[in-house]
Amino acid sequence: MATIQDIALRSNVSRSTVSRVLNSDKTLSVSVETRDRVLKVARELNYTTVQQRKRQRNAKVNLHARVGVYIALSKEEELGDPYFLSIRKAIERACDEQGLLVTTLFSFANLHERKTNEQLDGFLVIGRIPEELIERVKDTKTPIVCIDYSPNVRKYDSVVLDFEAATNEIIDHLLWGGYKRIGYIGGRQFEHREKKLKDDDPRQLAFQQRMEREGLFCENDIHVDQFTMSHGYELMGAAIEQGDLAEAYFVASDPMAVGALKAISDAGLRVPEDVALVGFDDIEIATFASTPLTTVRVPTKEMGEIGVKLLIERMEGRELPLKIIVPTELVVRESCGVKLKQEREDGQ
Repeated sequence: MATIQDIALRSNVSRSTVSRVLNSDKTLSVSVETRDRVLKVARELNYTTVQQRKRQRNAKVNLHARVGVYIALSKEEELGDPYFLSIRKAIERACDEQGLLVTTLFSFANLHERKTNEQLDGFLVIGRIPEELIERVKDTKTPIVCIDYSPNVRKYDSVVLDFEAATNEIIDHLLWGGYKRIGYIGGRQFEHREKKLKDDDPRQLAFQQRMEREGLFCENDIHVDQFTMSHGYELMGAAIEQGDLAEAYFVASDPMAVGALKAISDAGLRVPEDVALVGFDDIEIATFASTPLTTVRVPTKEMGEIGVKLLIERMEGRELPLKIIVPTELVVRESCGVKLKQEREDGQ
């Protein structure tokens, strides 16, 4: 395939000039003869611009194809959970850039009541939904991509996090910082149709398994309800009230960790001097919390973009399901207290 460099050499102009001519840069000052020469060489070499290639790619999947998006939360829950909200917004941006039209936004309240094959060309699922609903969509032959959940690797494309690796990185960091008594505050997604909490979160399972291997697991240090800031406050308050606090807590979401920070402050305790915290997600508030949160950075934007790319590939005819595992990154700030511990030890 021809490149800008090939056109520049043949046209006897710079690569920058070629790029600006091909992209119709109106601020470029060149002669008509030079502009025509560049365009002629580009045609002879069958060169296509990035925009042209994108339009050609979109044409394969039906320009303005209709995409449905399902979110496994209520509107109120999504607004209170920047993690899922960020993924949805990334999906909408990526669809817009690729010429796909997000026409139907399903929620837990209406997916089972509405037809899911209403001329949809693709379907993106954010979070966990009951298997029977996924199967119902699957029966329509509509391509499906699941994000933050992999219900069946033999049937569906999925984009997920390696929660086990992220959890172990947190525990490694806290153990390296000298903590031995580590607790867990987390949640489970709420199944609205059945009015009950779902199975244990993968972070909780990974935490328990690792702490058991270390010989440090304590059942009394596990506190679980729903993934909300208010529940983070209540669970941390309950841990404080029962007495004999753990030295540090892994809190499974940043909103919950912010609630936990407030509970600790209201009890007259300090973070990290009295109890250390590590969150999960690295949402914006983590940086500006009363004590900046050590947390796990999750590439939610990229998760949404990858989900859209997988959906396009499916719409183009790929049959083999793919599971993409997205890496995370531990971001160390003040709340874990590891830096403070090291400074104290260095000063002794």
